[in-house]
Amino acid sequence: MVQAYIKGDDSAIENLINRHRSKVYTYILLTIKNQPLAEDLFQETFIKVIQSLRAGKYRDNGRFLSWVIRIAHNLIIDHFRKEKQMNSVPNDDSEVDLFNSKKLSDDNIEELIVNNQIKTEIRTLINELPDDQKEVVLLRHYGELSFKEIADQTDVSINTALGRMRYALINLRKLIKEKDLSLTVY
Repeated sequence: MVQAYIKGDDSAIENLINRHRSKVYTYILLTIKNQPLAEDLFQETFIKVIQSLRAGKYRDNGRFLSWVIRIAHNLIIDHFRKEKQMNSVPNDDSEVDLFNSKKLSDDNIEELIVNNQIKTEIRTLINELPDDQKEVVLLRHYGELSFKEIADQTDVSINTALGRMRYALINLRKLIKEKDLSLTVY
Protein backbone atom coordinates (compact mmCIF):
# COMPACT_ATOMS: atom_id res chain seq x y z
CA MET A 1 0.00 0.00 0.00
CA VAL A 2 2.77 2.43 0.90
CA GLN A 3 4.51 1.88 -2.41
CA ALA A 4 1.19 2.23 -4.25
CA TYR A 5 0.63 5.64 -2.62
CA ILE A 6 4.18 6.77 -3.36
CA LYS A 7 3.68 5.75 -7.01
CA GLY A 8 0.59 7.95 -7.25
CA ASP A 9 -2.37 5.84 -6.10
CA ASP A 10 -4.11 8.35 -3.80
CA SER A 11 -6.70 5.78 -2.65
CA ALA A 12 -3.91 3.73 -1.05
CA ILE A 13 -3.48 6.28 1.75
CA GLU A 14 -7.13 5.88 2.70
CA ASN A 15 -6.60 2.13 2.96
CA LEU A 16 -3.50 2.66 5.12
CA ILE A 17 -5.34 5.05 7.44
CA ASN A 18 -8.31 2.69 7.79
CA ARG A 19 -6.02 -0.29 8.42
CA HIS A 20 -4.11 1.42 11.25
CA ARG A 21 -6.74 3.86 12.58
CA SER A 22 -7.66 1.88 15.69
CA LYS A 23 -4.14 1.23 16.98
CA VAL A 24 -2.84 4.75 16.31
CA TYR A 25 -5.89 6.52 17.72
CA THR A 26 -6.01 4.26 20.81
CA TYR A 27 -2.33 4.93 21.51
CA ILE A 28 -2.86 8.69 21.26
CA LEU A 29 -6.06 8.70 23.36
CA LEU A 30 -4.60 6.57 26.14
CA THR A 31 -1.52 8.74 26.28
CA ILE A 32 -3.24 12.14 26.44
CA LYS A 33 -6.71 11.21 27.83
CA ASN A 34 -8.54 13.91 25.91
CA GLN A 35 -10.81 12.78 23.07
CA PRO A 36 -11.02 16.02 21.04
CA LEU A 37 -7.26 16.53 21.32
CA ALA A 38 -6.67 12.86 20.41
CA GLU A 39 -8.73 13.33 17.25
CA ASP A 40 -6.72 16.43 16.34
CA LEU A 41 -3.39 14.68 16.95
CA PHE A 42 -4.58 11.65 14.98
CA GLN A 43 -5.29 13.92 11.99
CA GLU A 44 -1.97 15.72 12.44
CA THR A 45 -0.21 12.37 12.54
CA PHE A 46 -1.57 11.29 9.17
CA ILE A 47 -1.00 14.72 7.65
CA LYS A 48 2.63 14.34 8.68
CA VAL A 49 2.66 10.76 7.32
CA ILE A 50 1.37 11.99 3.94
CA GLN A 51 3.88 14.85 3.85
CA SER A 52 6.74 12.50 4.74
CA LEU A 53 5.71 9.93 2.14
CA ARG A 54 5.50 12.62 -0.54
CA ALA A 55 8.91 13.96 0.47
CA GLY A 56 10.42 10.46 0.22
CA LYS A 57 11.30 10.31 3.93
CA TYR A 58 9.94 6.80 4.51
CA ARG A 59 12.08 3.69 3.99
CA ASP A 60 9.87 0.67 3.40
CA ASN A 61 11.22 -1.91 5.81
CA GLY A 62 7.92 -3.48 6.83
CA ARG A 63 7.50 -1.29 9.89
CA PHE A 64 4.91 1.19 8.69
CA LEU A 65 2.78 1.02 11.86
CA SER A 66 5.81 1.52 14.12
CA TRP A 67 6.82 4.51 12.00
CA VAL A 68 3.33 6.04 12.26
CA ILE A 69 3.22 5.44 16.04
CA ARG A 70 6.61 7.15 16.36
CA ILE A 71 5.24 10.18 14.46
CA ALA A 72 2.20 10.23 16.77
CA HIS A 73 4.47 9.89 19.81
CA ASN A 74 6.61 12.83 18.68
CA LEU A 75 3.50 14.97 18.09
CA ILE A 76 2.26 14.11 21.59
CA ILE A 77 5.63 15.13 23.06
CA ASP A 78 5.49 18.39 21.06
CA HIS A 79 1.99 19.03 22.40
CA PHE A 80 3.05 18.53 26.03
CA ARG A 81 6.10 20.74 25.53
CA LYS A 82 3.92 23.54 24.14
CA GLU A 83 1.43 23.01 26.96
CA LYS A 84 4.20 23.19 29.56
CA GLN A 85 5.56 26.39 28.03
CA MET A 86 2.09 27.91 28.23
CA ASN A 87 1.74 26.78 31.89
CA SER A 88 -1.60 25.17 31.21
CA VAL A 89 -2.96 22.20 33.09
CA PRO A 90 -4.25 19.19 31.11
CA ASN A 91 -7.88 18.24 31.55
CA ASP A 92 -8.00 14.62 32.69
CA ASP A 93 -11.78 14.69 33.11
CA SER A 94 -12.42 13.41 29.60
CA GLU A 95 -14.28 10.23 30.51
CA VAL A 96 -17.23 9.44 28.30
CA ASP A 97 -20.62 9.89 29.97
CA LEU A 98 -21.67 6.31 30.73
CA PHE A 99 -25.31 7.22 31.16
CA ASN A 100 -25.66 8.77 27.71
CA SER A 101 -24.74 5.77 25.61
CA LYS A 102 -26.86 3.56 23.36
CA LYS A 103 -24.67 0.62 24.33
CA LEU A 104 -26.21 0.61 27.79
CA SER A 105 -29.68 -0.31 26.61
CA ASP A 106 -28.90 -4.05 26.33
CA ASP A 107 -26.13 -4.44 28.90
CA ASN A 108 -26.23 -4.74 32.67
CA ILE A 109 -25.56 -1.23 34.01
CA GLU A 110 -23.91 -2.50 37.19
CA GLU A 111 -21.33 -4.51 35.22
CA LEU A 112 -20.62 -1.54 32.97
CA ILE A 113 -20.04 0.73 35.96
CA VAL A 114 -17.74 -1.81 37.62
CA ASN A 115 -15.83 -2.39 34.35
CA ASN A 116 -15.46 1.35 33.82
CA GLN A 117 -14.22 1.78 37.38
CA ILE A 118 -11.68 -1.01 36.89
CA LYS A 119 -10.45 0.55 33.64
CA THR A 120 -10.16 3.94 35.33
CA GLU A 121 -8.20 2.44 38.24
CA ILE A 122 -5.89 0.60 35.84
CA ARG A 123 -5.26 3.81 33.86
CA THR A 124 -4.48 5.61 37.12
CA LEU A 125 -2.05 2.86 38.14
CA ILE A 126 -0.36 2.89 34.73
CA ASN A 127 0.08 6.67 35.03
CA GLU A 128 2.02 6.12 38.28
CA LEU A 129 4.64 4.01 36.50
CA PRO A 130 7.95 5.52 35.37
CA ASP A 131 7.64 6.93 31.83
CA ASP A 132 9.68 4.18 30.13
CA GLN A 133 7.57 1.44 31.75
CA LYS A 134 4.31 3.28 31.06
CA GLU A 135 5.25 3.66 27.39
CA VAL A 136 5.89 -0.08 26.98
CA VAL A 137 2.57 -0.98 28.67
CA LEU A 138 0.62 1.45 26.47
CA LEU A 139 2.31 0.30 23.26
CA ARG A 140 1.90 -3.39 24.12
CA HIS A 141 -1.60 -3.56 25.58
CA TYR A 142 -3.34 -0.61 24.02
CA GLY A 143 -1.34 -0.18 20.82
CA GLU A 144 -1.12 -3.96 20.37
CA LEU A 145 2.49 -3.80 19.20
CA SER A 146 4.88 -6.73 19.46
CA PHE A 147 7.96 -6.40 21.64
CA LYS A 148 10.06 -6.18 18.47
CA GLU A 149 7.91 -3.24 17.28
CA ILE A 150 8.13 -1.64 20.73
CA ALA A 151 11.91 -2.03 20.70
CA ASP A 152 12.10 -0.40 17.26
CA GLN A 153 9.67 2.34 18.29
CA THR A 154 11.52 3.25 21.47
CA ASP A 155 15.04 2.71 20.09
CA VAL A 156 15.96 0.02 22.66
CA SER A 157 16.74 -3.68 22.45
CA ILE A 158 13.99 -6.29 22.70
CA ASN A 159 15.46 -7.39 26.05
CA THR A 160 15.18 -3.84 27.37
CA ALA A 161 11.56 -3.61 26.21
CA LEU A 162 10.81 -6.97 27.87
CA GLY A 163 12.59 -5.86 31.03
CA ARG A 164 10.59 -2.65 31.16
CA MET A 165 7.37 -4.63 30.83
CA ARG A 166 8.50 -7.02 33.57
CA TYR A 167 9.25 -4.14 35.94
CA ALA A 168 6.00 -2.42 34.98
CA LEU A 169 4.03 -5.54 35.94
CA ILE A 170 5.96 -5.90 39.19
CA ASN A 171 5.28 -2.24 40.00
CA LEU A 172 1.60 -2.54 39.08
CA ARG A 173 1.24 -5.56 41.39
CA LYS A 174 2.89 -3.58 44.23
CA LEU A 175 0.58 -0.61 43.63
CA ILE A 176 -2.50 -2.86 43.60
CA LYS A 177 -1.39 -4.45 46.88
CA GLU A 178 -0.49 -1.09 48.49
CA LYS A 179 -3.84 0.41 47.55
CA ASP A 180 -5.68 -2.80 48.44
CA LEU A 181 -7.53 -2.77 45.11
CA SER A 182 -9.77 -5.49 43.76
CA LEU A 183 -9.73 -5.38 39.98
CA THR A 184 -12.17 -8.18 39.28
CA VAL A 185 -15.81 -8.34 38.28
CA TYR A 186 -17.97 -10.43 40.59
